[in-house]
Amino acid sequence: MELRVLKYFLAVCREENISAAAETLHVSQPTLSRQLMDLEDELGKKLFIRGNRKITLTKEGMLLRRRAAEILDIVDKTETDIRSSENEIAGDIYIGAGEARCFEYIAKATKEIMLEHPDVHIHISSGDYMDVLEGLERGVLDYGLIFHDFDKAKYNSIELPSMDRWGILMRRDSPLAKKKYVTQQDLIDKPILVSRQVMNEPAGAKLKWLGLPDKKMNIVSTFSLIYNASIMVEEGIGYAFTFDYLVNTEGNDKICFRPLKDTEPVVGHVIYNKYQVLSKASQLFLDTLQHTV
Repeated sequence: MELRVLKYFLAVCREENISAAAETLHVSQPTLSRQLMDLEDELGKKLFIRGNRKITLTKEGMLLRRRAAEILDIVDKTETDIRSSENEIAGDIYIGAGEARCFEYIAKATKEIMLEHPDVHIHISSGDYMDVLEGLERGVLDYGLIFHDFDKAKYNSIELPSMDRWGILMRRDSPLAKKKYVTQQDLIDKPILVSRQVMNEPAGAKLKWLGLPDKKMNIVSTFSLIYNASIMVEEGIGYAFTFDYLVNTEGNDKICFRPLKDTEPVVGHVIYNKYQVLSKASQLFLDTLQHTV
């Protein structure tokens, strides 16, 4: 697949019309149509469902759209890194991160870099453990902030000081809100909201940090963003497992946070591929974060 053809393909995806895409690309419609048909022949799959006025993507087309965007982003990033002069530090850094208070260290490092190197741009994508590892594996992320064990033979890491602890977000009118801490037994048979990350853990590992088997947990919903989960808690749908400080409950007369009893603060790690060649911008981020920590 040629990069030029991938750009053509993405233009058609955006415009949802071959004529409109040809106009934006400044090529003739027959030329663009032929390039797309050649691409489908090369892959051996139909990428488009052609209608009278609009084209839609097949399942294979949707996959290629995501991959093509990632490929072109990596190419642009590589060209920027290579073209930058010996003394100039410029480029893009991509970081995947779960929600946690210890993200503060990344924010502090980012601020320092931007003040001294305005041509360095840092892009943050929120995601769970599996999202981060997938992004690192495909090369679309430079760094990832995680809170799980990881393959130390594959990744280097920077440990962030413990700042986060597990707890329960609940309505203030809940009986558990009267307690200073919540115990494992308090949560048996309660309607529970957990992050998608927890549900993606291997069988038998879900909620193991609570000391409760899955069968005793009444998991009624999962979520990716804790803000959305907090609204569900306000509506009385259930109790949400989360880190402290992610939802500001001060002055909120509907919900509150109570920490789990006898749980240690969670350690975060910023990980990156052990054998990758770091660009000057990526090395700058690494050095700045180590200094910040």
